[in-house]
Amino acid sequence: MITRKRLAAAVCGLLVTLTGGLGTTAALADAGEPAGEAPKVELVLDVSGSMRARDIDGQSRMAAAKQAFNEVLDAVPADVRLGIRTLGADYPGKDRERGCRDTQQLYPVGPLDRTEAKAAVATLVPTGWTPIGPALLGAADDLEGGDATRRIVLITDGEDTCAPLDPCEVAREIAAKGIHLTIDTLGLVPDAKTRAQLVCIAEATGGTYTSVRHTAELSERVSQLVERAAAPVLTPVATEGADRCAAAPVLAPGLYTDREVIGSHRWYRVEVPPGHELRAAVSIAADRAVNRDYGVLLRASTPAGREIVRGEAAGDGRTDVISTGLRHPKPPADDADADTGSGKPAEETVCLRVSNSFSVPAGVKTTPGLPVELSIALVDGPDEASDTAFLGLARGWWALGVLVLAGFVAGLLWGWLSRWRVTVWRTN
Repeated sequence: MITRKRLAAAVCGLLVTLTGGLGTTAALADAGEPAGEAPKVELVLDVSGSMRARDIDGQSRMAAAKQAFNEVLDAVPADVRLGIRTLGADYPGKDRERGCRDTQQLYPVGPLDRTEAKAAVATLVPTGWTPIGPALLGAADDLEGGDATRRIVLITDGEDTCAPLDPCEVAREIAAKGIHLTIDTLGLVPDAKTRAQLVCIAEATGGTYTSVRHTAELSERVSQLVERAAAPVLTPVATEGADRCAAAPVLAPGLYTDREVIGSHRWYRVEVPPGHELRAAVSIAADRAVNRDYGVLLRASTPAGREIVRGEAAGDGRTDVISTGLRHPKPPADDADADTGSGKPAEETVCLRVSNSFSVPAGVKTTPGLPVELSIALVDGPDEASDTAFLGLARGWWALGVLVLAGFVAGLLWGWLSRWRVTVWRTN
């Protein structure tokens, strides 16, 4: 009986190991040709008094930021036009009006002189207020003009102290201008309120939020964001899913964003040509406090409701984002379905349903829905049907036979190792 249980567990474990990671694979469509104009990035650094706190690798937050900036400046790609703006660097007093105007450009956006930029950063001393909203407006003006990729990287250790100019509303206003300016935020040892504000700022413009507790993390993340500005990226397109497949929007290959009500689902449709493989992935972000234990399901089905394949993932509160994916290939057209009356092979309509099992504590708002990012790609299908079976859907007797045989061998090996360990334990 024990041997049977071990064998069953081994087979299940092997199935999960071999197939679990395959479902989450998804490819994005090409982002197109890079723009001819050099990309622009402005680093916005908080120099407020709280940056004196010594809780990052035994040094102050300001010292950690300076060290990271020096490393980042050494690695900036040659084709990036980089600038630096500060907030809270000059006024140490208690006059709120003056403190909330304390933001200035430390180094202009343009070709980088590394020595000059490092010298400017070296002079900074933690001083005043935290006017994040005004700093974002100033940075947007610094990057104004042209068609280049534009990115603001905000590094701060606390909430804005100059409301009612809410920095989240400022970010939404910047996004509404349609100037394709992305704001990424990094929180230095953030508390819950700081984290919530920085997440809101980033999401308003399609940017990212990162919590930082070590100098190396700060340097690595800022470098990644600067390099990302230099590379062509795919800008997410806003869409709105439906409550049923028949009314769902038809999505072409690309990256899409949506909002989904907590504990509900949304439908989308994709037309898959013969000889192609659909690769889809979905990510849902917890942009507010949620209860532990949640999941996301991405299900592909026919318009009639027959399930084709699914991808699912579960979380336990350790991450802010949960993702899953699936793959579905359509075989090449044969003579029976090649003629659709238009001379084109028949496409297969695939219904994609995104579901989530999030829940929130009492008092937490459920609207708007959680942010959803959905990527759709259509690539050339596998040459052989057996490739389809093994890599996407686990169909085919031969694939099942290989898995069973591998599970049997793994079970025997596990049983032998267990007996050996018990014998050694008794001996010693």
